[in-house]
Amino acid sequence: MKIAVIGQSLFGQEVYSHLRKEGHEIVGVFTIPDKDGKADPLGLQAEKDGVPVFKFPRWRARGQALPDVVAIYQALGAELNVLPFCSQFIIPVEVISAPRHGSIIYHPSLLPRHRGASAINWTLIHGDKKGGFTIFWADDGLDTGDLLLQKECEVLPDDTVSTLYNRFLFPEGIRGMVQAVRLIAEGKAPRVPQPEEGASYEGIQKKETARINWDQPAEAIHNWIRGNDKVPGAWTEACGQTLTFFNSTLNTAGLVPEGEVLAIPGAHRPGLVTKAGLILFGNDDRMLLVKNIQLEDGKMIPASQFFKGAASSALELTEAELVTAEAVRSAWKRILPSVSQVDDSTDFFKSGAVSVDVVRLVEEVRELCDGLELENEDVYMATAFGDFIQLLVRKLRGEDEEGDSDINYVEKSVNKLELRMPHQLFIGGTFVDAEGGQTYDTINPTDGSVICQVSLAQVSDVDKAVAAAKDAFENGRWGKISARDRGRLLYRLADLMEQHQEELATIEALDAGAVYTLALKTHVGMSIQTFRYFAGWCDKIQGSTIPINQARPNRNLTLTKKEPVGVCGIIIPWNYPLMMLSWKTAACLAAGNTVVIKPAQVTPLTALKFAELTLKAGIPKGVINILPGSGSLVGQRLGGGGGTDHPDVRKIGFTGSTEVGKHIMKFADCDLSKAVQMGMSSVFFNKGENCIAAGRLFVEDSIHDQFVRRVVEEVGKMKIGNPLDRDTDHGPQNHQAHLNKLREYCQRGVREGATLACGGNQVPRPGFFFEPTVFTDVEDHMFIAKEESFGPIMVISRFADGDMDGVLSRANATEFGLASGVFTRDINKALYVSDKLAAGTVFVNTYNKTDVAAPFGGFKQSGFGKDLGEAALNEYLRVKTVTFEY
Repeated sequence: MKIAVIGQSLFGQEVYSHLRKEGHEIVGVFTIPDKDGKADPLGLQAEKDGVPVFKFPRWRARGQALPDVVAIYQALGAELNVLPFCSQFIIPVEVISAPRHGSIIYHPSLLPRHRGASAINWTLIHGDKKGGFTIFWADDGLDTGDLLLQKECEVLPDDTVSTLYNRFLFPEGIRGMVQAVRLIAEGKAPRVPQPEEGASYEGIQKKETARINWDQPAEAIHNWIRGNDKVPGAWTEACGQTLTFFNSTLNTAGLVPEGEVLAIPGAHRPGLVTKAGLILFGNDDRMLLVKNIQLEDGKMIPASQFFKGAASSALELTEAELVTAEAVRSAWKRILPSVSQVDDSTDFFKSGAVSVDVVRLVEEVRELCDGLELENEDVYMATAFGDFIQLLVRKLRGEDEEGDSDINYVEKSVNKLELRMPHQLFIGGTFVDAEGGQTYDTINPTDGSVICQVSLAQVSDVDKAVAAAKDAFENGRWGKISARDRGRLLYRLADLMEQHQEELATIEALDAGAVYTLALKTHVGMSIQTFRYFAGWCDKIQGSTIPINQARPNRNLTLTKKEPVGVCGIIIPWNYPLMMLSWKTAACLAAGNTVVIKPAQVTPLTALKFAELTLKAGIPKGVINILPGSGSLVGQRLGGGGGTDHPDVRKIGFTGSTEVGKHIMKFADCDLSKAVQMGMSSVFFNKGENCIAAGRLFVEDSIHDQFVRRVVEEVGKMKIGNPLDRDTDHGPQNHQAHLNKLREYCQRGVREGATLACGGNQVPRPGFFFEPTVFTDVEDHMFIAKEESFGPIMVISRFADGDMDGVLSRANATEFGLASGVFTRDINKALYVSDKLAAGTVFVNTYNKTDVAAPFGGFKQSGFGKDLGEAALNEYLRVKTVTFEY
């Protein structure tokens, strides 16, 4: 079909390009004249393709068609006019009706509701729950013709013009225009008369009519602010000047935060300038939060900075940053051709830039700065070049002060560090209180003191977090950026974790009782390695092509694609809070999923500090959400069973309290010194709070007594004490309930006849300390032989010299099998035993030696998934098969 495209902008360009791909002939493009020497994207693309382009500021004057313009148009012989989002042109009726099929127009609302160019704004201002677009047959009124096609979308409570447009109106609108043309070409396009009832004809709002009416509920004020966002801006008078508000969200926390009072004439209550932004109140006493304020002189500032006066002093740029600044200056010159020189005072918008240029600038900066993710909002917040460079450098350094201002920290001086610990839920890129403001105490196991109060997530918070993760997966930048850029963000996160490793290790020692030196090396060190390892996998996730039976004369091609599964729930145990989070989350994110993480209720603080670092790394909002809370409430709602699993959570990654059988064997021909050393490590590593701790050791008769004697000697040398002391070997157990369980475990072992060689009691000092313990003469029927302690308790059983098959049968007589080990100098024994042991991991002459590249997981009831290595990626990917015939 011969088509004339009449329009402008990226939307017009995309519609034009898709119509060409469909095989239609574009006989001409009509767009606006160049502005400040820049061609519109639609006209620019058409010129590149050799399609005739005509740039007219108008089609008629004083109500009459311009004959020269109409003559040029008529000479093209178009069969259909396509006007994508184009009501800025007043098209003469003779042009609209001239082609055989007439004209179709895209309109960003569900006609007949909101007509006119400000239809998206009015959808939000009116609080509509449904939005969408209409494609209709044009008449002389442009937006009153018959309906051809309509598509709806849900309007979310905090949607803005930008989010609604980017999420639905832009991508679906382009597809809708192409679909409409296809229906016309096939003779299937309907013409449904458009009713007049319910139609509103409000035009583009003017600044003088955008003043806020304070005598209404908070939701109505929120709708007014977001509906006027960007243009013209909802405003009020306060502090002797006009303040314009942008970026509004409804505040459902319920608790009024602390802040400085901002008196607003006419408002039901004064506003509050808080760390998160400006809190405003409706006449129903509900709250809304405004993030940005434009002052009377045109300067845009974070609302949280309203009373703080001048910004902090300018950063001094390094040589590398100066090179970056010059590269960005060149980008400004390309975007602003009418500006002869870009200096620090050059204003982006006063120099002729429009909204499409914001998108271009963000993309150019992303290319220049190794994938740095800017928001369009950042450009509006720093419109002068000098301010923009300062903002950019702060983001590149991870010093984005605006991000810090939204975090309510608990601050402590510990381990020669000034700790700043977030303690709220992390949902959609923001730290927020739990529903109803509920909290709980997290306890320091070293002395039983309260570290701080942590927000206690409720079921409604799970729903919010899952919704944020789902939106980030389906509509956010995470799914749009390249796999390589995704990897760059994960590398940056790993770098930030390394920069903060002492702080993370100290928090792990405070909250989990981890010995600091071990936390630094293993809890944190391996977490950093895990993120670096999986960051490298992001752009190496590949499908395959499969030869299938050929049905002649056709030829076939079948291929598979590996796709992310969607929103994943990650449930973390308390023994390695950060490391287990990293093992599961890094693979999940590398695969392209989004996550809702529930840390163990007793050890939430490193997970929340990790959340802060994800903000600094530039991980898009909603990709990572963290909910401290109870397993019975939060874990079950995520996917822990009981019939309340969340329908939008597609996969659960879980390491938890299922008792796991672990066994270690020592043969008489082993290196006894190494066997003692590794045996000690296999049991007492991380206070025995280790999912692969060797809960039971089988020792050959001929070396049994010597092995036990040397182990007891070594236990006596262990220093028990404050986990922050560098020479401490053995710190406190994680929490009081676990300490009580260990005492009961030992008491039962003694009652059933096992020999207590050493330990077995709580250490007589404050805190949750338990003695390293050794049991001998343990028989297979005993409770301590069948059940693990998950603590510093070594359980030793004898086996007859040379009885490999007998001891293997005893070791495998369990429904669990995560890890096992064997010590022998005989390679044949090592291979035979490792082959016969029913465990997912077998260590030979070593123990606890895991690596981020080696898959880790159990057999039988010890699990059916894998952490680490390439196998972990496959847990969070699904395979799609695509078959072609050609």
